[in-house]
Amino acid sequence: MANIVLKDAYVMINAVDLSDHVKSVTLNYKAELLDDTAMGDSGRSRIAGLLDWDADIEFYQDYAASNVDATLFPLVGAAAFAVKIQGVSGTISATNPQYQGNGVLESYQPVGGSVGDNAMTPCKIMGGDGSVLVRDVTP
Repeated sequence: MANIVLKDAYVMINAVDLSDHVKSVTLNYKAELLDDTAMGDSGRSRIAGLLDWDADIEFYQDYAASNVDATLFPLVGAAAFAVKIQGVSGTISATNPQYQGNGVLESYQPVGGSVGDNAMTPCKIMGGDGSVLVRDVTP
């Protein structure tokens, strides 16, 4: 088993590659678990419901055209947009999958930090148009 060090992740939001501004990225994929425990059961029983995903991304802020603020600010409250995330940039393959989905921007912090700190901006993207997260391994 090969271990990887997360140092070259790929993050594309609404067709803009923001990878060079990413400090951290976490992609969560889950299924709602619905309780279907009935009378007479001696333990809980659950079935999988709808699939869901979200991403927490922390960026180094950049107010220049086609960068972080220009990309994220107009997406708050807007329609779903394309999101692509890979643990390692480069060609998509069986050992370097790309996760793709359409998301909505739940929150974005345009300004934050203390004196002398890097200007950081966290954001949260949630699955947004009813489609599921796709794991693509085809170059």
